[in-house]
Amino acid sequence: MLNLLRPDLLPLRLRLGGYGFAVAVLLYLTLVPSQDLPKEHMWDKAEHACAWFVLAAIGLAFWPTRPRRIAAFAFCLGALVEVLQWAMPFGRDGDVRDLLADGVGIGAALVIWRFALAIVRRVAVRRPIEA
Repeated sequence: MLNLLRPDLLPLRLRLGGYGFAVAVLLYLTLVPSQDLPKEHMWDKAEHACAWFVLAAIGLAFWPTRPRRIAAFAFCLGALVEVLQWAMPFGRDGDVRDLLADGVGIGAALVIWRFALAIVRRVAVRRPIEA
């Protein structure tokens, strides 16, 4: 029963599909022409930090033993998005500060993930999980 709560135990194809969908949604939201975006706006840097936090968190849930790879992929994706925004004529601007905000979101996901992992390990040491 406990295994149902572990996304990392889902079949690989399902995890790849779910993460690929998250990447596709993020790419759409970051590369669509600016006039096609929803009119509700937070502060741009907060939007970037939140989006990359979610991307990193999903990756960490699916592959908890690969935090460096998840973080590196998310950061490289952010860099690619900024280059594409700079190069494409859709009213979007590539900005290094957006990439820094992406990094803040990724870093926050890593910190929360480490904290949650420490809690789970502490609870498991005190009270072994029954099968």
